[in-house]
Amino acid sequence: MFIRMALNAIDGMLAKEHNMKTKKGAMLNELADVVSDAMLYLPFAFLINPIIVVLFVVVSIFTEFIGISSQAVYDDRRYDGPMGKSDRAFVIGFISLLFAFGLSSMLLNIILATALVLAVLTMVNRWNKANKWIF
Repeated sequence: MFIRMALNAIDGMLAKEHNMKTKKGAMLNELADVVSDAMLYLPFAFLINPIIVVLFVVVSIFTEFIGISSQAVYDDRRYDGPMGKSDRAFVIGFISLLFAFGLSSMLLNIILATALVLAVLTMVNRWNKANKWIF
């Protein structure tokens, strides 16, 4: 996960630095990010509570969709937190590390459930900020 995020950041920086940004590239980047994250997160359903994992993936997709939609509608891409793309990748990487050290799946479920709650807050936060709503 850490390598995936580093490569994603390098890709974006190179496109900006070398004036190679395109609208098609931006669309492909966002699509590839969402698909790759889902494919990397879903196998955790075999290790910890599958309902929490699937909900985490679904909320992550909606969170990014709201951020991207905001750019299409308001020309303002939303990256508001507290559980953005990099944060989710960090949590999954951290869970992987804890699993490798043999921590109980109950603790891993608690960590991912907490991340899920934060991801829902992120989704609501992005929606509110994009639409200038407060609730």
